[in-house]
Amino acid sequence: MLVFDLALKSLRNRAFSTSLTVGSIALSVALLIGVENVRAGMRESFSNTISQTDLIVGTKGGTIQLLLYSVFGMGAPTENVSWEAYREWADHPAVEWTIPYSLGDSHRGFRVIGTNEDFFRHYRYRGGQEIALAEGRANEGLFDVTLGADVAAELNYALGDEIAVTHGLGEVGFINHDHMPFTVTGVLAKTFTPVDRAIYVTLEGMEAIHWEDGAPPASDDEHDHEAEAQATPADDGHAHDEAEAQAAPADDGHAHDDEADAQAAPADDGHAHDEADAQAAPADDGHAHTEDVSIEDVEVTQVTSFFVGTTNRRDVLQLQREINDFEDEPMMAVIPGAALNEMWQGLAYAETGLRLVAIFVVLVGLLGMLVSLYTSLNERRREMAILRAVGAGPNRIIALLVLESLCLASAGALAGLTLVYALLSVAQPLVEAQAGLFIPIRPPGSIELLFLGAVVTAGFLMGFVPALKAYRTALHDGLAVRV
Repeated sequence: MLVFDLALKSLRNRAFSTSLTVGSIALSVALLIGVENVRAGMRESFSNTISQTDLIVGTKGGTIQLLLYSVFGMGAPTENVSWEAYREWADHPAVEWTIPYSLGDSHRGFRVIGTNEDFFRHYRYRGGQEIALAEGRANEGLFDVTLGADVAAELNYALGDEIAVTHGLGEVGFINHDHMPFTVTGVLAKTFTPVDRAIYVTLEGMEAIHWEDGAPPASDDEHDHEAEAQATPADDGHAHDEAEAQAAPADDGHAHDDEADAQAAPADDGHAHDEADAQAAPADDGHAHTEDVSIEDVEVTQVTSFFVGTTNRRDVLQLQREINDFEDEPMMAVIPGAALNEMWQGLAYAETGLRLVAIFVVLVGLLGMLVSLYTSLNERRREMAILRAVGAGPNRIIALLVLESLCLASAGALAGLTLVYALLSVAQPLVEAQAGLFIPIRPPGSIELLFLGAVVTAGFLMGFVPALKAYRTALHDGLAVRV
């Protein structure tokens, strides 16, 4: 106990150099623990984004790309899946439910996702939690929109507000659909997943905003009636017989009107015309306008991807093979967990590289501590000699310097751990706002504790280097005055 008190007093006596040493170790430990914490937090955040979904289906391409743009809102899709193909697989006997997604539009940097009521009914995240509404209701009408929690908070939207979406997935799109605004009818509860940073509209609404001239395309029956109307000659209400008109002789026995009166009299074709009614009547172009269109009148033609839940988990692999071998349309199905593992394997080299850099930074910090203790021995020659003179043996001297090294390493490790959690608490909302990823703040795991133990152990062992030098120093060397 006496040696431990001496070690603490010695460190307090050299407060400035002690603070620098502890600070360098703390920064290096914070980097090491921070890299590991962020790595584990990102994996947990990605894994919690989607749950209880057996397959993600989209057009053929990369498995990771399909996972990223469908689940995490990263990247852009290449092609779409036809509605007929989607319905064929949605009606498959092995499929219990599906959630269609239609992508390609955004609003002020937030992605707009076209989906249906199955999203609110079947989507799960973080161990099977359901999507819930914080306020309002889910989409029902053609131009209803439900906002993610972060979208409503950042853009300060409330129920009843109107928003216009933009074609494109960037901050600035190239076609604004402001002629068809959506009305906010609901706001989702916070999920700490990319769901919070998305805007959800109906599939029919997503289809409608891409109509030309803001009106649905005319049906085949309308085109047939239009062609028939153009082919039918004008009928003014009179029966004309060209042969009879040519054969009838001129009758001079009739009284003829004055030429001026004939020019002044308007032509009467047997119809009563009302100029005011003609101006008031809207032009009929054969199209149904959006204000007269309901959600039942819109026919969805394609989706970007869709999630699948099977009736039996044993059918997942068989269903995946059937979709991948689908001949009518190039499609692929991926298992979310397998795609995530593939993504982490691709990032393993980067993770290992960051971890190695952090380990070397910790070693540099510990070497700095060693250099500090070693070089301070020259200034502490007289202190060591006095301790030897009052009865402290070589073992006490070794224990003193080793305890000083151990205290420095322990203080640096604890300070680094505290710094990590302080930085995480500050950076967590920023990362979530910018990247849509929630990094959980959790207690140190086994790997973090292993790193901390390794740092303290390394500091303890490094303390023997200056201790052995002090052990070899003779008593008269410390008491002699050097000129």
